[in-house]
Amino acid sequence: MEFIVHLIPLPALSDNYIWLLHDDAGDAIVVDPGEAQVVEDALIANDLQLRAILLTHHHLDHIGGAAALAAQHGVPVYAPDDGRIAATTHPVADGQRIELAAPGIGFDTIAIPGHTLSHVAYLGAGIVFCGDTLFSLGCGRLFEGTPAQMLASLDHLSTLPEDTLVCCGHEYTEANGRFAHTVEPANTALAARRQEVDTLRTQGLPTVPVSLASELATNPFLRVDSDDVSAWCERHDGRGDRVARFAALRHAKNTFAA
Repeated sequence: MEFIVHLIPLPALSDNYIWLLHDDAGDAIVVDPGEAQVVEDALIANDLQLRAILLTHHHLDHIGGAAALAAQHGVPVYAPDDGRIAATTHPVADGQRIELAAPGIGFDTIAIPGHTLSHVAYLGAGIVFCGDTLFSLGCGRLFEGTPAQMLASLDHLSTLPEDTLVCCGHEYTEANGRFAHTVEPANTALAARRQEVDTLRTQGLPTVPVSLASELATNPFLRVDSDDVSAWCERHDGRGDRVARFAALRHAKNTFAA
């Protein structure tokens, strides 16, 4: 019998997504629960049993509900080995394999520093939970890491299978798309993605998950080696190596008036 998992993005706080993943037997995991009640409501509505919590990084909007959920359900909390995440029961490291018997899913842990130094992603079931490192049509701010670290993290994520579903932590796609258009106005794949995003948001629907293939074709932060993005960087103080190009892109996005 084919093993099937179901993915539910739970809107939370102002623009966060908490990710709920479950199987047909009703066993579930939750990723980055910034608040507990949203998760509790979804578990009840879908008749699910919470079995584990995965955390990508220490920011409160991603971990705020973890302690309460762990206490209520008696489940393990997998998180980066970072003292700022008090709810952790199982610290994880780069390259570590997590096997969850219920649901029957394994995840590979990937260190992706940049947004924070201890940030990790979880790859399993054809999905990558990447927190605030890779967004649809964008990437996270560099609160703790360097441009070289963040670019290396994005490079690593770019090598995953192209049908991998990207599950990020925020609904930023519309604003990211406006910036991406200023970088690559002739990118037809980007134009199509922006139209898709506009339709989804008009209907009140999430713009993620999205395939990595789509991001590779449209996200300027994954396209620093493309001719058009390179040319844009040359015009915006991004002369030099690819790290300099990425840094120019990230600086421009930081000050972009969407």
